[in-house]
Amino acid sequence: MDLGLNGKRAVVAAASAGLGFATARNLLAAGTSVAICGRDADRVNTAVQLLGNNAIGVVEDISTSSGATRFMDKAISALGGIDILVTNGGGPKPGNDASIATEDYSAALEANLIAMIAMCKEALPRFKEQQWGRIVAITSIAVRQPIPSLILSNTARSGLTAYLKTLAREVAPYGITVNSVQPGNHATDRMKQLYGAADPAAGIPVGKLGDPDDFGAVVAFVCSEQAKFITGAHIPVDGGVYGGLL
Repeated sequence: MDLGLNGKRAVVAAASAGLGFATARNLLAAGTSVAICGRDADRVNTAVQLLGNNAIGVVEDISTSSGATRFMDKAISALGGIDILVTNGGGPKPGNDASIATEDYSAALEANLIAMIAMCKEALPRFKEQQWGRIVAITSIAVRQPIPSLILSNTARSGLTAYLKTLAREVAPYGITVNSVQPGNHATDRMKQLYGAADPAAGIPVGKLGDPDDFGAVVAFVCSEQAKFITGAHIPVDGGVYGGLL
């Protein structure tokens, strides 16, 4: 399917591996040029080589709003503009209320809420000027169904979802859509870190982990011209784990 994205410029945060990398690969396949980032120069360079032509790498730590802003400035300059922003970031450390200290919330909110807002604020003036733009946040199914061992992620990503929902209505008249895609368990390094020897596919109705490339294809579609009437949506991609009606 032609997604109508040929020649568009996409910025995908935290995309040297995992779901971000898969998203960047799908956007490139749709005809965009893509700038990605990561904290480790070797991993970023390797990712760019794997992605191939029209991929640009930026070495930056986006766990703070200042780092996120620097990444956006570098990426937009390298691409010559921006049409698509995919916000993404590494999840905070696991834990429950008993094991997480009050001060731990500050870093989690900075990395998974404030830094994401900072990226949006860098993109929005350009989107408004050109009367076209796509913002898609990679969040988590935990926004719909909190995961007991991920209280920091549950809290920060829920706050981001509220921001995105509010923003979507504000910027819709400018031809800008704002959505999030909520992954369940996919075959990424993050799952290995969280689950260790346990089976991360346990409890998934489809009986297996998600394929990151399938997830990336969903994000690319949400960025597409065909998806121009989808905004303020938060789309679960979880193999059926979420059990609610809404």
